Amino acid sequence: MVGMHRLRNDRLADPLLTGCRVCCKSSWNQLQDLCRLAKLSCPALGVSKRNLYDFEVEYLCDYKKIREQEYYLVKWRGYPDSESTWEPRQNLKCVRILKQFHKDLERELLRRHHRSKTPRHLDPSLANYLVQKAKQRRALRRWEQELNAKRSHLGRITVENEVDLDGPPRAFVYINEYRVGEGITLNQVAVGCECQDCLWAPTGGCCPGASLHKFAYNDQGQVRLRAGLPIYECNSRCRCGYDCPNRVVQKGIRYDLCIFRTDDGRGWGVRTLEKIRKNSFVMEYVGEIITSEEAERRGQIYDRQGATYLFDLDYVEDVYTVDAAYYGNISHFVNHSCDPNLQVYNVFIDNLDERLPRIAFFATKTIRAGEELTFDYNMQVDPVDMESTRMDSNFGLAGLPGSPKKRVRIECKCGTESCRKYLF
Repeated sequence: MVGMHRLRNDRLADPLLTGCRVCCKSSWNQLQDLCRLAKLSCPALGVSKRNLYDFEVEYLCDYKKIREQEYYLVKWRGYPDSESTWEPRQNLKCVRILKQFHKDLERELLRRHHRSKTPRHLDPSLANYLVQKAKQRRALRRWEQELNAKRSHLGRITVENEVDLDGPPRAFVYINEYRVGEGITLNQVAVGCECQDCLWAPTGGCCPGASLHKFAYNDQGQVRLRAGLPIYECNSRCRCGYDCPNRVVQKGIRYDLCIFRTDDGRGWGVRTLEKIRKNSFVMEYVGEIITSEEAERRGQIYDRQGATYLFDLDYVEDVYTVDAAYYGNISHFVNHSCDPNLQVYNVFIDNLDERLPRIAFFATKTIRAGEELTFDYNMQVDPVDMESTRMDSNFGLAGLPGSPKKRVRIECKCGTESCRKYLF
């Protein structure tokens, strides 16, 4: 986390902290709270005798109005619930927390079909909901900070849930590139191009030409190949630099994106916070690379759960699968649509093994800020074109042997006019 402060468990340099033991990875605020609770000063943390007894509002638990005076039950940061106190509004300087409290209150009153006017007293169930909502929001903020601390890409990640009380997923680890499973080896590329200008003066066709394929991008970094054709980018052994126009996917996510809770039962989704131009790279599908045998075992489990994060890497043969259920990036949360705005492309960069392409999503049209990102879990690019059919995603069928009739059919909730009614 940002502002990490580590304290060793052996002899401490500051005599005021002798005997003070804390976990080795705590946030700055957590360490400050521990000092105040133990009534200890710490110059490194900015805790002194002068501000030792400063109090900070963590969240608001309840509300009441007596005559014309408004009171709030305050949970103080670093103190147990038993130390919460009722405070008049004029004593509270936490404008953001006050606004959020009343926004949550108004939204819940409307959901319960109550009058929108704030009552003079809150019933216990309503107060309890507001506490749970405040705790959830804090948990989501911590998760958002963790995601941004782990990302290696330019685009920031925000998290939002204004639908229910669900918090961060319990079993999900954010990664930026493939995690290689047991028994699988990624062989690094041995050669690179010698181009001075890969777009306008390629030597020997640059990396795409050496692989007998076309240059994928225009000078704006937009893909100009039709869906189904592979993309060969310049690699770590090429003479061209970071700004080479044939380095797009490897630069990672460049847009600010939001993981949000959908209000129609589709769980989490992803929306863009910026306009995305047509044919622009958006994100990779990242996860753990596993064998088809392991995918078959996991697929049967996921099928019974009614969800899957398995993506077959079947560009030349069905040998490997990407599983983003536990290890993944923001693509883990992208929902299906029968009329998607993202298209899958197979990309090769530092690994030229055609059995192990990188899976990249490009925009099929201009996507407005605030619009949800989607792809087709059963994408079929062009059944007539042999090259295209090699990259059909078969996302929902990955790792599943036998007849589809044995599967539990999952209803599609994408809501588009072209909806096929079932995901798989």
